[in-house]
Amino acid sequence: MSSNIEIKRICLYCNNQFTARTTRTKYCSHKCNSRHYKAKQRTTKIDKSNNETERIKVLPIEVVKAKEFLTAKDAATLIGCSLRTVYRLIDNGTLKAVNLSQRMTRVKRSEIDLLMEQPIPQPEVKPTEPAFYDIQDCYSIGEVQNKYNISQSGLRLLLIKNKVPKIKQGKFTYIPKTIINKILT
Repeated sequence: MSSNIEIKRICLYCNNQFTARTTRTKYCSHKCNSRHYKAKQRTTKIDKSNNETERIKVLPIEVVKAKEFLTAKDAATLIGCSLRTVYRLIDNGTLKAVNLSQRMTRVKRSEIDLLMEQPIPQPEVKPTEPAFYDIQDCYSIGEVQNKYNISQSGLRLLLIKNKVPKIKQGKFTYIPKTIINKILT
């Protein structure tokens, strides 16, 4: 339907100003209309997919929460850890489980609740007093390299691996003779 009126409008898609001949015109061209329609369809598809993904993520947890006896995989889902961690907890006795047959490990839901209520054990930190060595009872790095014919990088790796204490004095680094003799002989 043609009209003699001219109305200044702004396109919904490209935001350019155009002259419309009807009061219902929203786009400057058919191309902008098609592109805006496709963009809306794309966003609705993406939103629908995201909602479906969220629903699928939440569904297993709801199903697992309703069960009284759980498989190891269900227990891992409920706790939020790996399957291997659940088996490790069962092996070291932290989580009680029943092995009905070779491939049917079941965990009672109340055991998982008890596991979550237990306080987290803090590892005991043993204070180690640094051993004081006299410089007379130590080799310098260069002396160790010459005596045992070992490279600097090889010596460094040995010291790190065996956690050998080092004494720095000036520009020299000293290593206790007793420890280095045990390692290299």
